[in-house]
Amino acid sequence: MTTKYALVTGGSRGIGRAVCVKLAQMGYDILINYTSNTAEAEKTLALVREAGQQGELLKFDVSNRAETRAALEAWGEAHPDDYIEVLVNNAGIRRDNILALMPESDWERVLDITLGGFYNVTQPLLQPMMFHKFGRIINMASISGLKGMPGQTNYSAAKGGIIAATKALAQEVARKNVTVNAVAPGFIRTDMVEGLDEAALKKTIPANRFGKPEEVAELVGFLVSPAASYITGNVISISGGLYT
Repeated sequence: MTTKYALVTGGSRGIGRAVCVKLAQMGYDILINYTSNTAEAEKTLALVREAGQQGELLKFDVSNRAETRAALEAWGEAHPDDYIEVLVNNAGIRRDNILALMPESDWERVLDITLGGFYNVTQPLLQPMMFHKFGRIINMASISGLKGMPGQTNYSAAKGGIIAATKALAQEVARKNVTVNAVAPGFIRTDMVEGLDEAALKKTIPANRFGKPEEVAELVGFLVSPAASYITGNVISISGGLYT
């Protein structure tokens, strides 16, 4: 039986980890990308193996084009008969501040990881997907990219760009049976919401709670599945009704 491979960027923790586990449960061997926290990445790898699949750790910074290309090319050379058929562009960071006080480095870092990372990882994986006439690309957006959030002009710009890129790329590759969709989480209980006032924010959410990473992973799993083969170019919010 042919081995199926999925790459999840930022897969060591939070939503990325939950997505890795879900895709493993669906029969994929998982390539877990991470930047620095090897211990957490190894925990994700152990969970993938518990789900009955194999996994590999791919350490590279998605915003570094040369580093990303080198890692992907090395994997391809080691797997000449395989290709990565599922890509989840999940890597991202927050550097919140009002724009009037935002350092240039915080603007650039957020956009470099989210938008630069999208290009650096996605572009070299597209031709194999199109050649094999099958691929699934899921981009992790955010309610911030749909609605815009004060104090997150950089994050909103990055996630809004990912949404636009999703819609454009979906039209380029649909004839090759490659779908491209975005998932836009609201407040999900991960490291990304540390420091936020959960009690106050829950009052703004119709569901009256933060979401769980596993709930986002279930949506990603659906978009990867054959049941979603006619869904492409869409942005699906998962936010407890926060913004519809």
